[in-house]
Amino acid sequence: MQASLARWALVLGLLSAVGPFSIDMYLPAMPEIASALRSSETEVQLTVTFYLLAFGISQFVWGPMADAYGRKPPLIIGICLFVVGSVGCALAPSLGWLLAGRFVQGVGAAAVGVVPRAVTRDRFTGLDATRLLAMVMLVIAVSPMLAPLAGSIFLSFGGWRLIFAALVGVGVMSLLVTVFALPETLERKDRQPINLRSMAAGCRMLMSDPVFVSLSFVSAFGFGSFFVFIATASFVYTSYFHLSTTQFSLAFAVNALGFFAASQLAAQVMQRLGVMRAVRLPLFGFAGTTLVLLGVTFAGAGTLPVIMALLFVANAFLGLVMPVAFVMALEEHGEIAGLASSLSGTLQMVTGSLVVTFLGPFFDGTPLPMVAGIAACGVLATVIGVLGFSRVPTAAAPAEG
Repeated sequence: MQASLARWALVLGLLSAVGPFSIDMYLPAMPEIASALRSSETEVQLTVTFYLLAFGISQFVWGPMADAYGRKPPLIIGICLFVVGSVGCALAPSLGWLLAGRFVQGVGAAAVGVVPRAVTRDRFTGLDATRLLAMVMLVIAVSPMLAPLAGSIFLSFGGWRLIFAALVGVGVMSLLVTVFALPETLERKDRQPINLRSMAAGCRMLMSDPVFVSLSFVSAFGFGSFFVFIATASFVYTSYFHLSTTQFSLAFAVNALGFFAASQLAAQVMQRLGVMRAVRLPLFGFAGTTLVLLGVTFAGAGTLPVIMALLFVANAFLGLVMPVAFVMALEEHGEIAGLASSLSGTLQMVTGSLVVTFLGPFFDGTPLPMVAGIAACGVLATVIGVLGFSRVPTAAAPAEG
């Protein structure tokens, strides 16, 4: 079983890394993009917002397609769109064209975001699914650690356009993995024809499930804290703290390390504490740490080492939450796993993009708006997690342990 999990984790991890790579690799280039395309920092941050909106909304298409036609066809189509969008970004003559390319990238990458979660639900449930998701996160952990560093290397050799050219190669490799290494996991007899009425009924059922809704929004604001960091960190770290693009890449990797290291313990924590406490306790840690970070930064003591250390701890708490939240949101909805995965993903990405958009006017190049946005996400995720589970009848709650 362990060998089987490892193989699935490698394949799904390589596919799932497409999305993070398409965000993280170009982060060191954001200041240069602003200069080259004669745009403001806030306008360049829209490249994150457009990507997230496209990623979130289009998941609602890929999920039902995966339920109707199997898991592989939507993946192949989505990756091809991702490649087209990456080519458009590499050739973009203006910010408008770059935003359009990022939107197409997001549409394509959404397939690689939603379908692997449905594949996981096809093959595994409960503790095994949590273990698999943790292993997938270990595989994709290299993306926030290596992608910005790779981006800074491409930036030094050929400028920001070369980064998007490299993403074309990432897309092509993902296409080969899908075609040759990923088996179809949805049997024909289990496929659900696309039907708007049944989709609406499925959405109503999902949105009436307090566990699904609360865990989806816990994940949404957890991801929202990442997106706030992604949209602002390159400007804060390079302009305010005067790091080079390579130093920024290394600092970014340190901040991500806490999340992925802790995610490997999520299955053991869920087994020991039960589902509710495995979500609630780390959420309190996440919110508490981000509030401490906000207080320290507001008091003027937010030095780079302090910010990096507290973000490391906060992300470690979040790493304990996310695998459990992903698995348990879909646990009771195996018959519509594609729709459930896409709806959950849509809620997450749209929420994240709205958080980044709301923060944009307040961003002044200093760490305080970035830290305040992360803390707000931490508090909202915790409140939703606690209140959402408190409304679940004991009989309907996921088993403890």
